[in-house]
Amino acid sequence: MATLLLGAAGSLVGGAFFGPLGAVAGRALGALSGSVVDGALLGGSRSNVVQGSRLSDLDVMTSSAGAPVPRIYGRARLAGQVIWATRLEEVVSTKVQSSGGKSSRAQKVTTTTISYAYFASFALGLCEGEVTRIGRVWADGKPLDTSGLTVRAYLGSADQPPDPWIEAKQGAGNAPAYRGLAYLVFEHLPLAKFGNRVPQITVEVERAVGRLEPLVKAVTLIPGSTEFGYDPRQVQRVLGRGAYGAENRHVTSAESDLEASLDQLQAACPNLQRVSLVVTWFGDDLRAGACTVRPKVERTVKDTIPYGWTVGWLPRLLAPLVSDHEGRPAYGGTPSDASVIAAIQNLNARGLKVTLNPFVMMDIAPGNGRGDPWSGAASQPAYPWRGRITCDPAPGSSGSPDGGAGADAQVAALFGTAQPGHFSNYFGGILYMGPAEWSLRRMVLHYAFLAQMAGGVETFLIGSEFAALTRVRGAGGSFPAAQALRVLAQDVKAMLGPGTKVSYGADWTEYGAQSFPNGDVRFPLDALWASPAVDFIGVDYYPPLADWRDGRGHLDAALAEGPYDLNYLTANTRRGEAFDWYYADEAARAAQARTPIADGAYGEPWIYRQKDLWSFWSLPHYERAAGVRAATPTAWTPGSKPFRLTEAGCPAVDKGANRPSTFPD
Repeated sequence: MATLLLGAAGSLVGGAFFGPLGAVAGRALGALSGSVVDGALLGGSRSNVVQGSRLSDLDVMTSSAGAPVPRIYGRARLAGQVIWATRLEEVVSTKVQSSGGKSSRAQKVTTTTISYAYFASFALGLCEGEVTRIGRVWADGKPLDTSGLTVRAYLGSADQPPDPWIEAKQGAGNAPAYRGLAYLVFEHLPLAKFGNRVPQITVEVERAVGRLEPLVKAVTLIPGSTEFGYDPRQVQRVLGRGAYGAENRHVTSAESDLEASLDQLQAACPNLQRVSLVVTWFGDDLRAGACTVRPKVERTVKDTIPYGWTVGWLPRLLAPLVSDHEGRPAYGGTPSDASVIAAIQNLNARGLKVTLNPFVMMDIAPGNGRGDPWSGAASQPAYPWRGRITCDPAPGSSGSPDGGAGADAQVAALFGTAQPGHFSNYFGGILYMGPAEWSLRRMVLHYAFLAQMAGGVETFLIGSEFAALTRVRGAGGSFPAAQALRVLAQDVKAMLGPGTKVSYGADWTEYGAQSFPNGDVRFPLDALWASPAVDFIGVDYYPPLADWRDGRGHLDAALAEGPYDLNYLTANTRRGEAFDWYYADEAARAAQARTPIADGAYGEPWIYRQKDLWSFWSLPHYERAAGVRAATPTAWTPGSKPFRLTEAGCPAVDKGANRPSTFPD
């Protein structure tokens, strides 16, 4: 009522003073004032409609005919061409909100908001197929996280099927398969963050052109010291309230770094069959009797989701820290048990055979103040190789227990007394209820139990490269480390069953005959290799495969055109250093003064040839005491078990094949 009255009054007053225009303005002002009065006196309601921006054209721009189809070699980033598209899909959302109207005199206002979202479905042709893999994707020059999108990749094979989404839109039998063309299909790509338009897409494409990739059948998965790096699920670090940081995801193409790495690995190496998964505990002393082996963490305080770090029932707050190097952790932490279980299950699901490789890294910082068993110095070398663990003092040093009961005791202390029955599954974690020790046996049996929890592994290694330890002699000329490994292999075999292959990864200088200063020649690991619980001879194989020097004046120049000649390297697996001859010292190496490997006494030079796997495997092993050959062979049965190279390689540096076992930092 007030609206009508005040509108009429405003028209009269405005017309009297300002004419027709005044009458119009007066009526508008009067009506507005009246509506306010009506709302205050009588209540009522009002409706508003807010409409978002809407596209007038839903067509997607397509590429022009006749555009060239690239052919790539190696890796390239390509823009591609739109080869198929639907009209943009429009999704309308309506949201109604009400305000006011809480009292009899308050006006109720209803606001209806209509918004529009757009989605694109299209195929992007990339290059001539067949390619090895399609990797990262960029949209408008920025990395595009495809893990939450529906994106399908076709590598351009000669028999690739039509895309199901294209076929659903075109009709059965009407969709092209684009055989011989590598392409991507985006299904329902949200366009809001691209200004409701199809962004400029570029794609990483890789086509392997070398001969190496198809030959690869097995790889070692490292670093071994990564708290969550092995988890195929995303783990985040809690940085603060509502703030999170990536712990194991630094890619946009998969849920985690491991998933992306394995996808790329299987694409690049189509004949891959096995993966050796390295998991690390840390040793802290080169003296066997004083060395503990335990899991460690990078930081004592680090909150992560969806789960926290644990190994067994050891939580982060109680775990020791890895040492500090230049203000940062010297190593990554031991992988969390949950991440190792998830990695094993993921690898098994991919059809890959898993070797679980419990691994000891020596976390011995500079200035450690621990007596060196080799030199007698006050401190041990920083971050040494585990192959230097030995008795204290080392064999050959004054006062060494080597050859006596003292050596037996020191080796036994390192291995410990943990038993399979000390481990159980307690609410999804591994509960240890054995002696209070951090030992080799505890580490290895822990992971044997974990392998059971994960559903099993194809192969299990009980250790690797304890090269000096397995040479230590106990009372009566025994080899206590080899005997301890034999018992450990039996325990692991009993836990995992006959379907799991069990062995030890010996260093390439360790697996066979060992010569001693008194003229003895022994085969310390033969008792292990002969054990019914051991299925193969494992060797970490890093022998010299070349002896190349700068220029053409060296001895091998006549054998090949260069140090990377394949025939030269292949032939050197059964000739050259560690087979035909050796260098007596570094001076001899510098001068290429080669000493032939020979055995004038018994005509068995192969026992001194570290590269002669063939003779070791096919012949009986006769030990020698003070140079005199034994009448009977060791327990090894010729040809009874296969060799398996548990590691192999060389540093990727100039002339790396000269000394593959030397890894420059």
